[in-house]
Amino acid sequence: MNRMFASEKMIVDESVQAINDLFVEKGWSDGLPIIPPTEQAVETMLAGTKRDPTEVAAAIPPCWGKATIEKIAINAVMAGCLPQYMPVIITAIEAMADERFRLAEIQPTTHPVAPLVIVNGPIVKKLDINSKTGAFGPCWRANATIGRAIRLILLNIGGALPGKLDLSTQGQPSKYTYCIAENEEDSPWEPLHVEKEFAVSTSSVTVAATENPHNINEHVAITGEEMLISICNAMMTTGANNVLFQEGSPVIALSPEHAATIAASGYSKNDVRNYIYEKARIPLYRFHRRAIDKYYSGWDEKAMVPITARKEDIIIIVVGGQGKHSAYLPAFIPPSVTKAIAEY
Repeated sequence: MNRMFASEKMIVDESVQAINDLFVEKGWSDGLPIIPPTEQAVETMLAGTKRDPTEVAAAIPPCWGKATIEKIAINAVMAGCLPQYMPVIITAIEAMADERFRLAEIQPTTHPVAPLVIVNGPIVKKLDINSKTGAFGPCWRANATIGRAIRLILLNIGGALPGKLDLSTQGQPSKYTYCIAENEEDSPWEPLHVEKEFAVSTSSVTVAATENPHNINEHVAITGEEMLISICNAMMTTGANNVLFQEGSPVIALSPEHAATIAASGYSKNDVRNYIYEKARIPLYRFHRRAIDKYYSGWDEKAMVPITARKEDIIIIVVGGQGKHSAYLPAFIPPSVTKAIAEY
């Protein structure tokens, strides 16, 4: 029995195949098989939160559907979540609904962007959210299903179906699932949520509108500055939205080995941010004339264009396991939003 909408109940063939066929037909699926959201399964999922099932956590654009706690639970069941993931999912949805995040622009844009969910704090170990080897990849239930539940909510409640209201020209794989944790254990610096002025003991969710990770391969640098030069060079691309519009929260996800090399040279996390802001700049002459007239009208011809206008918007995190690969995640226009997880 499906309760995708509080006012509707449906009696359908009990076979998993029939239910999946129905959900595809109705446009309630991301294209992968779903777990049938039976009444019992939804009740079990709701046990993961103390929130009232009828409470509206957020209105999700572009259709502005009301994301009640019950509807969030329905999509969490479909994604394969465990009940204890509910506080993370609810918090992420509330963070995305913050007006600063501009979800109404993210959902229908032609840009290949998805909300990245970064989890920090004690809840990471409690829920076994992967922050180490393969954190952006498959085979980790918490990462995969939390991220997938959020995407199903954006589809089913927000109505952002590809080719209809989601107009992303090519899309991107992170539109299936996009959830990681910061590797606080192997980081030489303070974690992201502490930078955002939360206590170490607080668990939090940060949402950032980004593209897929772009690999930064650096196997020979032995000093922090050599490492940072390679990072800056990998970031200096003229096609990134954060460069063109001078907005957004680009993410630099450093591997533990790269972070250790940088920290050993005396760089703090904020020093890394300052270095990238000052050095990862693109000469204006690398842009063609129409782009200069559109995006940089009035700029000096000798100007060096920064990655984004506000260095505070650059996110530095440590993610991954052994290996000398880091990643740059170019950003869409909105800034990131961090929100504490109130219950878990």
